[in-house]
Amino acid sequence: MNFDAYRRLSFTRRGRILTVTLNRPETLNAVDGEMHDDLSRVFYDLALDEESDIVVLTGAGRAFSAGGDMAWLEALCGSRAEWERVRIEAKRIVFGLLDCEKPVIAKVNGHAAGLGATIALFCDVIFASEKARISDPHVQVGLVAGDGGAIIWPQLIGYARAKEHLLTGDPVSASRAAEIGLINHCVPAEALDERVDAFCDRLAGGATAAIRYTKVAVNVGLRQIAHSLMDASIAYESMTNEMRDHREAVRAFIEKRPAEFRGE
Repeated sequence: MNFDAYRRLSFTRRGRILTVTLNRPETLNAVDGEMHDDLSRVFYDLALDEESDIVVLTGAGRAFSAGGDMAWLEALCGSRAEWERVRIEAKRIVFGLLDCEKPVIAKVNGHAAGLGATIALFCDVIFASEKARISDPHVQVGLVAGDGGAIIWPQLIGYARAKEHLLTGDPVSASRAAEIGLINHCVPAEALDERVDAFCDRLAGGATAAIRYTKVAVNVGLRQIAHSLMDASIAYESMTNEMRDHREAVRAFIEKRPAEFRGE
């Protein structure tokens, strides 16, 4: 398959292993409109790629993804039509990850925040550098964690721990994330590539059809949960996108000052 049409993602092959890289290193791979569109399509294209059995998802530079690009989020505040497109894309990102039958391995090379964390946590096996932190700070910018965070965090670490982090936006270190089951492995930064390569080689050398269908079987329950919750999650996020607190938080971030929340 030809991936040349993608603007914010890059692709490399090593045998039957395809690596997809979030590629805006100058912004810590923050998600803008073009990357959001790319992500809404890529997992469906990966499923159809006849030259790969295993997918690795990582970020360029020193971060996995910083989450939503603030300039883009500010523009979305004033455009209901644009938000409607984003709402549809958000569902496609989550369901694309769940429906892709190939194992998707997250190589979290640095911080993963917001949508970046959601994407990493919906992957099948997650390796993270010991230097990485994982967070969902939607509430810190006045938004509901509606793009999938409210779905996947409780499934991985239980409701009590998930609510603590989702209600505050506080980050989890990679070592703590591995300890509580949010990710699979916390790895020394210098060993991350080697560990991920070795794991992917093991899968690529195995019974790839059986591995693929096992993923499908395991994901049946998670897909049911996601389908039952995603519309409501995004609807609540859409409500907060039009609220004063969100506009204030985004403007405060851009102006490098504390936000003044009013609960409205």
